[in-house]
Amino acid sequence: MFYWLLKWVLLGPLLKLIFRPWAEGTENVPEEGGAILASNHLSYSDWLFMPLTIPRRVTFVAKAEYFTTPGIKGWLQKTFFSGAGQVPIDRSSGSAAAGAIATGLRILDSGELFGIYPEGTRSHDGKLYRGKVGVARLALESKAPVIPVAVVGTDVVAPPGKTFGRFTRPVVRFGKPLDFSRYEGMENDRYILRSITDEIMYEIMRLSGQEYVDMYASAAKDEAKKADQKKPDKTSDSGEAAGPDAKAS
Repeated sequence: MFYWLLKWVLLGPLLKLIFRPWAEGTENVPEEGGAILASNHLSYSDWLFMPLTIPRRVTFVAKAEYFTTPGIKGWLQKTFFSGAGQVPIDRSSGSAAAGAIATGLRILDSGELFGIYPEGTRSHDGKLYRGKVGVARLALESKAPVIPVAVVGTDVVAPPGKTFGRFTRPVVRFGKPLDFSRYEGMENDRYILRSITDEIMYEIMRLSGQEYVDMYASAAKDEAKKADQKKPDKTSDSGEAAGPDAKAS
């Protein structure tokens, strides 16, 4: 109930009024039954804007810490994230990836929409990175269609590392459903899982217009941090900027 209160009364109308998000291809999202919404991930605000553009509930997984923190802060976090359509990752199977799949299967089996970010983390530079094969395993085990989704402009509204950015009108594009029933029973074949994942990422790339990098986003972030650390200090020992006009003493 709180989900719909947030979506239609408390939060959704405010976001629509301020940012006026618009969508393309909403007819590709089934009116009923389970389906996987596989999206690119540019900003922490992606999970707010994408569900606003379709009438159905979309459920994502979130860190368990959002639901187990003690005190008033923990209660507020749990209330908000639960109400906003997020559920804690089921780690009973031993890992976050397996837990996300187990949670996703439960949601899809109940006939709901499950949102997932195949990249695993937000893009730090706006590029689209290699997808993790969990989305393929989830598609094969659940037999649910995969709807590729591209969210554009959210990295302007809420850039990586910042709470707020600049105003823009986010766009959400829903691609045609992808059916992988031809691979039924092959969920343990890593080559099949990679092939399915790459097909999904290609469709997301086509919808988003992002440059694709055949590298995991987490590894790209680590490389970017290392590169920043190796950059020479732009200030001299005296603390003054060392530029082309600086004179040697």
